[in-house]
Amino acid sequence: MNILVLNGSPRPRGNTRQMIDAFAAGAVQSGHQVDVVDICKKNIHGCLACEYCHTKGNGTCIQKDDMQEVYDLLKEAEMLVIASPIYYHGISGQLKCAIDRFYSAAYPVRPPKLRKVAMLLCSGDADMYKGAAFSYEGDFLDYLGLQDMGVITVAGGVTREKLQEAEALGRNLN
Repeated sequence: MNILVLNGSPRPRGNTRQMIDAFAAGAVQSGHQVDVVDICKKNIHGCLACEYCHTKGNGTCIQKDDMQEVYDLLKEAEMLVIASPIYYHGISGQLKCAIDRFYSAAYPVRPPKLRKVAMLLCSGDADMYKGAAFSYEGDFLDYLGLQDMGVITVAGGVTREKLQEAEALGRNLN
């Protein structure tokens, strides 16, 4: 299975990245292809709401930035993993810009190969996930109709148990 992981953390060795690495190790061990895009290192602008993609653009965004790389990977992805620290009860702003740009590629229908989704979230507080969960459920499970493969949350620092949980998620995909 082709898996696209969108990393919304600017920290190259932070909690989110550690969870991604554990998940990816498990997935690769089970024979899956994993592509990780470090969104915070990319030049991705927010959606302009210009509707070019659904009028003249025939499903392509008018903006020509690093989101093109994500679009290419999204076309082949069978599973999407949203990974982010929690900022003000939701995913990071950088990742939100990328997700908003799915409008051209995933509306009115999802990419044809995309079937599954998971989420990896890290926060300093165990009660900060409601905003991200609302988006995950509404945007990915309900609207796009993706199969929920799981949400793993980390409050405080990453523990050995959480890394094992992320690795097991990747390893046990079918």
